[in-house]
Amino acid sequence: MNSSNIGFDNEKYLKMQSEHIRSRIASFGGKLYLEFGGKLYDDYHASRVLPGFKPDSKLQMLMQLKDEAEIVIVINAGDIEKNKVRGDLGITYDVDVLRLYKVFTDIGLYVSSVVLTQYEGQRQADAFQKRLEAFGVKVYHHYKISGYPSNIQLIMSDEGYGKNDYIQTERKLVVITAPGPGSGKMATCLSQLYHENKRGIAAGYAKFETFPIWNLPLRHPVNIAYEAATSDLNDVNMIDPFHLEAYGKTTVNYNRDVEIFPVLNAMFEKIMGESPYKSPTDMGVNMAGNCIIDDDAVCRAAKEEIVRRYYVAMCGKKKGFVSDEEIFKLELLMKQAGVSPTDRSVVPAALRREEETGGPAAAMELPDGRMITGKTSNLMGAASAVLLNALKALGGIDDDVLLMSPQVIEPIQNLKIQHFGNRNPRIHTDEALIALSICATTDENARLAMEQLEKLSGSEVHSTVILSPVDERTFKRLGINLTCEPKFN
Repeated sequence: MNSSNIGFDNEKYLKMQSEHIRSRIASFGGKLYLEFGGKLYDDYHASRVLPGFKPDSKLQMLMQLKDEAEIVIVINAGDIEKNKVRGDLGITYDVDVLRLYKVFTDIGLYVSSVVLTQYEGQRQADAFQKRLEAFGVKVYHHYKISGYPSNIQLIMSDEGYGKNDYIQTERKLVVITAPGPGSGKMATCLSQLYHENKRGIAAGYAKFETFPIWNLPLRHPVNIAYEAATSDLNDVNMIDPFHLEAYGKTTVNYNRDVEIFPVLNAMFEKIMGESPYKSPTDMGVNMAGNCIIDDDAVCRAAKEEIVRRYYVAMCGKKKGFVSDEEIFKLELLMKQAGVSPTDRSVVPAALRREEETGGPAAAMELPDGRMITGKTSNLMGAASAVLLNALKALGGIDDDVLLMSPQVIEPIQNLKIQHFGNRNPRIHTDEALIALSICATTDENARLAMEQLEKLSGSEVHSTVILSPVDERTFKRLGINLTCEPKFN
């Protein structure tokens, strides 16, 4: 990333965030259940809209608290039964729990248990529990409560939270995380507060949700970008009315937290005698807004993300799984942010190249601002062409130098057509990179091009046609942000 584009101080964030969480632990007498909203690991949305924020920043922040923290992973048993898939990674929620467990333990964080919420004896949930126990992971069950969350009398009884397993925890900070929304993180925290209180143990609850950023304006591009990212959930940012009434200060929260706050407040009063919080904003511990060092850079990045989300949704609509309502919402958000699709600089560049060549084209903006284009040829698609052209530009290799001879590419094409039954002979991005890596063993230019791969991270690409899943995955793995025109080749 070009240093002039950095708008977020990641080191300051790690220090400030960990100190703030320690302070919140102390305020509750030494034990805190911290609900982690969003992604604890690989938060690429945050790294795109807050340039300088590292995708694993929240994980690194927890590393500063690792001797005081333990992690409890929560998964809805119904999601296991339905084989619910995490859209950004293309893996089921249960597989993601295993992935998260390995990621956390490999870096030295302590994962104490997994909780199966909404448990009703589901067959696949039981099978998953056996897999976890084979790894030596403790598994607990939490159950459905009739009338949740409004039936507070039942919830705060032996037939409500009291029926849930009590999670045995050892450390002062208990981080509750999950593979995705709807897993039951908040209910798990509150159930534990109920059980701890019955045992005479002082404990508190707080929420770590990066977005919306509470101390940025409601219509700040970063907060609008959060609405764009959750357009399928219909989340709406709003002024926190409870905070405004209690303190006379304007802060930003989102509709679900504001709507549930009166119920949470009543639960806190039942459990603790009085609520420690006067507003949903009070419950949060996020310090990200205090670590923005260049608001212009952050605004530019957030506006880019809003347009990116629009293109992703438009392609989703073309594929048949995104509604008109979601598109209308994203168009409204673009208008609020003062952007249009062509403000994404790679879009007009790709469209111009398509017009010049008469075939599908692609454009890539490198992190240093250079614009590279690629066209469709008999040997390769535009996505492969722009990728190789970008590697040449980064390596200072002359544009007319062939990194791979047709003699290398043709056998791959024959294999695809004659043996794999493909109709399109052009090589995909992953095939182009494999071929390039083979050529690199004997060709100096190919070797030099391969050495540039890591420099592609943070680049922006636009294709004038919807790319194959193979090409999409390649760009994602390289850290390249991709959008496509909503049309098939």
